[in-house]
Amino acid sequence: MKPDNFFTPEQKTQIIEAIKKAEADTSGEVRVHIENNCEEDVLDRAAYLFRKLNMHKTKARNGVLFYLSVVDHKFAILGDAGINAVVPSNFWDEIKEVVIQNFQKGLFTEGLSEGILLSGKALKQYFPYSSDDVNELSNDISFGNK
Repeated sequence: MKPDNFFTPEQKTQIIEAIKKAEADTSGEVRVHIENNCEEDVLDRAAYLFRKLNMHKTKARNGVLFYLSVVDHKFAILGDAGINAVVPSNFWDEIKEVVIQNFQKGLFTEGLSEGILLSGKALKQYFPYSSDDVNELSNDISFGNK
């Protein structure tokens, strides 16, 4: 199966709406990348894609990538340097656990959506939304391994 067929159009819309809602709370920028296979360490792959998607080019370095490899059952949340400089080292652990608990029940759309919304709320403390905020990264889901 192609990774872009893993979610129905309605599920894709739900995830994108979660991104928009999360970004309404924070100046942080959220992206989701889905692919079939991850043949390396999941954080290494997420870091590679983070750069490939130009997520490191946000003004405040506050991009967040939700990465999912559906066939290999690998998942990571990766925040940029601006986030990592100000948040505790375990910042993503609780959010990641909520997402994984949903995944274990087969609830991939719900897991990603809930994790994205939790990220927006958590980042609000460090990167609040301001009226002059610009959406620096696409809210669309990106796909690999086609």
